[in-house]
Amino acid sequence: MAAPSPGPREVLTPSPEAGHRTAALRSSRCGLLWRLRDKQARLGLFEIGPGHELHGLTCMMQAGLWAATQAAMDHPPTGLPTQEDFSEVLTQVHEGFELGTLAGPAFARLRRSLGLAEEDYQAALGPGGPYLQFLSTSKSKASFFLSHDQRFFLKTQRRREVRVLLAHLPRYVQHLQRHPHSLLARLLGVHSLRVAQGKKKYFIIMQNVFYPAGRISERYDVKGCQVSRWVEPGPAGSAVVLVLKDLNFQDKTMELGPQRSWLLRQMELDTAFLRELNVLDYSLLLALQRLREDERGQAGSLVFRVARSVQGAQSPEAPGAQNRRLLPDGPNALHILDGPEQRYFLGLVDLVTVYGLRKRLEHLWKTLRYPGRTFSTVSPARYARRLCQWVEAHTE
Repeated sequence: MAAPSPGPREVLTPSPEAGHRTAALRSSRCGLLWRLRDKQARLGLFEIGPGHELHGLTCMMQAGLWAATQAAMDHPPTGLPTQEDFSEVLTQVHEGFELGTLAGPAFARLRRSLGLAEEDYQAALGPGGPYLQFLSTSKSKASFFLSHDQRFFLKTQRRREVRVLLAHLPRYVQHLQRHPHSLLARLLGVHSLRVAQGKKKYFIIMQNVFYPAGRISERYDVKGCQVSRWVEPGPAGSAVVLVLKDLNFQDKTMELGPQRSWLLRQMELDTAFLRELNVLDYSLLLALQRLREDERGQAGSLVFRVARSVQGAQSPEAPGAQNRRLLPDGPNALHILDGPEQRYFLGLVDLVTVYGLRKRLEHLWKTLRYPGRTFSTVSPARYARRLCQWVEAHTE
């Protein structure tokens, strides 16, 4: 559709060739070992400033997102939602690149329902400060970025993953309307980026589950299985941001007190929804933060917390069926659950892997490869049940 918005406010340099590799190594085995050591040495968060191999690319993303958000502010969706909200594609041409916004009106409505001001969204994702690159222990080939204030998380996606996400988007929005306190990560935008005449790259934007991160002491990515679910912890006192996995949490529990029953019920509701979508291999992100003395108990204004807990999209569901809870007083409340001593950050992410022929064959192969052990590639029903059982076994 027409309606290109103004281009970026400055001339941007194209993304430099992604390099950062050594000259030819003597053998492919040596090359693999070098890459593993190099990745391990570079785990964590890194500012993408001038000279970084991704600086040009992220500058384009920032300028493009600034203009895309401005277009949403200039032409906000009005009236009742329509099917066209989920199929619209807006392409904005800039100096040296073009940025596409997919299902823009649907995501604008979703951001509004979350109480997220477009001006704040634009300021965080635009050129106001450098993005941060997150290098993790994930096997995924995706690239991960954070906005400069770490409030928003950006992740590259394959084209087929984007197709799955957009196909499920109407039901995803409906689920959040029925269950406003869902643990599903809040998706805020889907975009494509084409540099010059190159191939389109896709990325999504979502709220960062681990925000604010200043006092977080431990982070985990949980799938409820054993195979490839251990990460070597960093040295004591290390400042490296490391995301651990299931086996690292094996002998620990979340002490939630009266909040436990809410969490178990919400896990059932959310995983049942994901089972209906026929998806698997999603993760429960979990982080821990020690509560200060003034944060324990019912700190903060009770009136404010009640008002926050009932705001959001209207739903025909009764409050009990919605499984609402009293949200904490602070940012990112939907992903925060306070126990007696600890604050827990929780969210379900990576919702785009469908249990099709490829995953069914992978399941058969892993059954032979790992007899008697649990792995991630199982049917959506079994995956959902097993993750709920993991949460039940690791909470008190």
